[in-house]
Amino acid sequence: MSKTETYIAMLRGINVSGKNMIKMPALIASIEKLGLKNIRSYLQSGNLVFESEVRELAEFEEKIKAEIAQSFGLEVPVLVLSSKEVLRIRNENPFIKTEAIDETKLHVTFLADIPAKSNIDKIDAGKYAPDEFIVDGKVIYLICPGGYGNTKLTNNFFESKLKMTATTRNWNTVNKLVEMGER
Repeated sequence: MSKTETYIAMLRGINVSGKNMIKMPALIASIEKLGLKNIRSYLQSGNLVFESEVRELAEFEEKIKAEIAQSFGLEVPVLVLSSKEVLRIRNENPFIKTEAIDETKLHVTFLADIPAKSNIDKIDAGKYAPDEFIVDGKVIYLICPGGYGNTKLTNNFFESKLKMTATTRNWNTVNKLVEMGER
């Protein structure tokens, strides 16, 4: 029998600014139909932690996306990572190595795939100062001194430039998802 692993699903654009409203208990009840175990949510913003013996991330993404479409009539991008991968991403954030960093200004943008270097190279990072970003595989580490609400480096910006789905979580949420994934 396979060992159960813990996974984190991040739903893009759930319960933001009164749009794509889904109550978390209803979402969990819907997702339970997929045979996932010990499903729990963090906040009302589409962060789910669950367990499964299946290890196909793309399969989770498609099944969760299809279930949301069927149950709630919403087309919602879904990214799934193993809890171990989210832990690695958290631990490798290059901005946390800076002495006087304000962690409330840190964010991580999770990408559906590794972006093409040619698309990354088209972004003139200097145009967005004092905001900074570092692309590392399927994630973008962000620091936004003026706050994420004031940056141009949003999900829509990165989706447009990198030609793929992106979803951003603040540093507190990343840490909480790591903690939930370790339970």
